[in-house]
Amino acid sequence: MARGPAPKNASQPASTGSTLGPSTRVRGRIQGEGDLRVEGQVEGEVDVTGDLVLEDGASIEGNVSAQAVTLGGRLVGDVNARGAVVVTASAKVQGNLGGTEVSLDEGASFVGRIEADFDLPEGLVARN
Repeated sequence: MARGPAPKNASQPASTGSTLGPSTRVRGRIQGEGDLRVEGQVEGEVDVTGDLVLEDGASIEGNVSAQAVTLGGRLVGDVNARGAVVVTASAKVQGNLGGTEVSLDEGASFVGRIEADFDLPEGLVARN
């Protein structure tokens, strides 16, 4: 007996990501599992287990915590990433950035401190 293709989503896991669209405004804490893409406005803390992407034109006023963080919009708050933090050219960030890697694209606006764990090149390590 021949069968057609399985219905969509029948064997595929549910999506682990969410998007807050450009017309969305959230006040309060956001906490969840999976990835989050912010295209609107958030006033409050954001804590997700996956990656966080703040799109150009979007904003977050509050601290953020995620696996990896990519900032393209406006953030007023601190970043605590378990992975990389990327600040793109369109970003405007006021706050401290912490992660395993931190990169700032030319043109980004940043006021704050950067905290990252990394190994210094051998020529910069103090010798006793």
